[in-house]
Amino acid sequence: MNSALVTVLNLILSSGIFVLALFTWSRLRSTLALFVGIAFGLFAVSHLVLVLGLGEAAQGLIVVVRVLGYALVLVALYKEMLAKKQPPGDTKPR
Repeated sequence: MNSALVTVLNLILSSGIFVLALFTWSRLRSTLALFVGIAFGLFAVSHLVLVLGLGEAAQGLIVVVRVLGYALVLVALYKEMLAKKQPPGDTKPR
C-alpha cells in the first residue's frame, strides 16, 4: 500500500477521533475524552505536515508533537485510573 495513502488515511481517522472526542467532552465534561481528543489532534497535525510534504524539514517537530500526543493519552488514562480507584476495604462500586 502506498505510504501517502496510509498517511492520508491516518490524517482522516485521527481528525475524526479528535472531533468526536471534543463532542464527547462538550457533553460529558470528561477529562479523558478531552485529553485523548487533544492527543489525536496532535497526531492529525503531524500527519498533515507529512501530507503537505514538509516531513523532511519538520522531522524534529513531528517527533515532539507525537511524543506529546502519546504523553497526553498516558496522563489521561492514569488520571482516569486514579479517579476510579477505591479505598482498601470498600467493596461497593461507586
